[in-house]
Amino acid sequence: MKHTLSPQRYLILLAVMLTVSVGDTMLSHGMAQVGPVSMHHLGLLMIAMKNPWVIGGILLLIGYFASYLTALSWADLTFVLPSTAFGYVIIALLAKFWQHETISPYRWLGITLIVCGVGFVANGPSLTEHPPKPSEQGLEHV
Repeated sequence: MKHTLSPQRYLILLAVMLTVSVGDTMLSHGMAQVGPVSMHHLGLLMIAMKNPWVIGGILLLIGYFASYLTALSWADLTFVLPSTAFGYVIIALLAKFWQHETISPYRWLGITLIVCGVGFVANGPSLTEHPPKPSEQGLEHV
């Protein structure tokens, strides 16, 4: 049986993609302001925790984790993770236009290949069907 997703479940998958993409981009922006952190200057991580971009990124990643857990509660990991792979495109676009990063053709090709794999996953069921256990059918093991 193929599982169809309700509009609410599509919104959860969208929340997973957007919160991780924007959250990671905000962390990158904040850490670029903080500067390099080395094993000899781990105190800079405490300074980074005061950066508003880092704080915002962490908050969005908490939202990501909550929406990701929600998605995993009704779908297989092998469905959820690839289904949210379009987030890689969002991250690349944010990096290019907001962070002004140069993205090589090889990176774009890699992102394209990852996203194309979503098509294979999307055609399958969101949840693996398992035969009912005898105890779930009201039968007790002797």
